[in-house]
Amino acid sequence: MGDNVSKRFKLMSSADAEMEERSFPNPYPDWDQGSSSGSDGNHSEVLDAEGTLSASFQRKVQSKIKDLLQQMEEGLKTADPHDFSTYTGWTGIALLYLQLYRVSHEASHLQRALDYVKRAMRILNGRKVTFLCGDAGPLAVGAVVHHKLNNSADSKDCLSRLIQLQRSVLSPDAEMPDELLYGRAGYLYSLLYINKEIGANTVDEDTITKVVTAIMESGKNMSAEQKKTDRCPLLYEWHKKQYIGAAHGLAGIYYMLMQPEAQVHPDLLSEIVRPCIDYVRSKKFRSGNFPSSLSNESDRLVHWCHGAAGVVHMLLMAHKVFKEEKYLKEAAECAEVIWQRGLLRKGYSICHGTAGNGYAFLSLYKLTQEKKYLYRACKFAEWCLDYGTHGCRIPDRPYSLFEGMAGTIHYLSEMAQPEASCFPAFEL
Repeated sequence: MGDNVSKRFKLMSSADAEMEERSFPNPYPDWDQGSSSGSDGNHSEVLDAEGTLSASFQRKVQSKIKDLLQQMEEGLKTADPHDFSTYTGWTGIALLYLQLYRVSHEASHLQRALDYVKRAMRILNGRKVTFLCGDAGPLAVGAVVHHKLNNSADSKDCLSRLIQLQRSVLSPDAEMPDELLYGRAGYLYSLLYINKEIGANTVDEDTITKVVTAIMESGKNMSAEQKKTDRCPLLYEWHKKQYIGAAHGLAGIYYMLMQPEAQVHPDLLSEIVRPCIDYVRSKKFRSGNFPSSLSNESDRLVHWCHGAAGVVHMLLMAHKVFKEEKYLKEAAECAEVIWQRGLLRKGYSICHGTAGNGYAFLSLYKLTQEKKYLYRACKFAEWCLDYGTHGCRIPDRPYSLFEGMAGTIHYLSEMAQPEASCFPAFEL
C-alpha cells in the first residue's frame, strides 16, 4: 500500500513539474490583491481609476503593434508562398488587416487585406472546406473584403464559390470530419461569418440548416455507435480520438451549434446539445482544466485548441443560451486555471499561446462586465508586449495568424475596443 502511495505521489509530482514546464509562473498580482477599488499602482499601469484602459497602456500597445507589424511584414517575405490558409497562411494575414481596419478605419489596412486575400485566392486547391484550413476561409474573407470595398461582382463571385463547397460538406462521407479546423463546423463558421459581416440572410437559412443537420446527424450516428446516446447524444471524433477542445473537439462543435445564427431550434438545443455540454463538464479535472480528449487523463494543456481556454467559450455560450448559472460558474473556474497557467512557454500565439488564452478573459469581460477580467486580459497583453524576450519556443510559422505574430497583433489590437473583441475564425 505504501508503494502505491509513493508511486501516486511521484506521478503527481511529475505532473506538477510538467505543468510548470508548459507555462511560466504568473508574475502579476491579481486584480483582487490590490486596493478595494482595484486602482493601486499595479492596476493603474493598465487600467485607470474608472476601470478603463489607461492612456499610457494604450500608447504602449499601439507602439508595439506598429513594431510587430513591421517585423511581420519583413518575416512574411520568406513565408510559404503556397499556404493560402487562415490558420497559417495568407488569408490569416488578410483577416488581421481586416481587424486593424475595423479598429482604426484606416483605408490602407483594408487595401492590405485585399492584397493578401487575392494572393490566397490564386492558389486555392479545393481539398479542404473549412474557414481555418480550407478554401472556405479565403472565399469568405474575399467576399467580405470586396463587399467593404463596394466590389459587388467580386464579392458575389466569392460567395457563390463558397456556397458550392457545401456539396462535399453535406455528403455523408465518413472521411469528412465535423470539427472546426478540418470539418463541417469550420464550414458552418464560414457561412455565419458572411451573415455577420455582410448582412443577415446573405447566406440563406436553408443552406445553413442543411449544414447544421449534417453535423447533428453525424454526431448522432457516432454517439449510437459508441452507445452513448443517453449521456452524450452528439459525439464526434477526429483521427480516431474523441477530442474535447475548441479546435478538433466537442467544445468547438457545440459552440458553433449554439450560435443564434445557426438557428438550431431551442427544443433541440435543450434536448440534444445541453446533455452533451453537461457530459463534457463531467470530464473536468479538479484543477478546473479539461482533458484534451475523452480518453486522456493528463492535466497538461491550457490552450485554446486543447483545454480550459477553448472550453470556456462553450460554457459562456451555454450560459447565454440556457441562462443557467452553473455554466458561468465553471467558465469562471476555467479563468482561474488560465490566469495561473496561461502564460505559455509554447509562445504568444492564439491557437496554443498566451494571446489565445487572453481571449478567454475578454469573452468573460464582455459577458459579465467584471473589471477583473479586463485587467487580466490587459496583463496577458502586457506579457505579449515583451514579445520574444521570455525564451518561448519559436513556432514553425512564426508570422502566421494562429501560430505566430499576426495572432498576437490581432489580440493586442483588441485593447482598443475590448468590449467588441472577437476571437478570429471562432467567435461571431
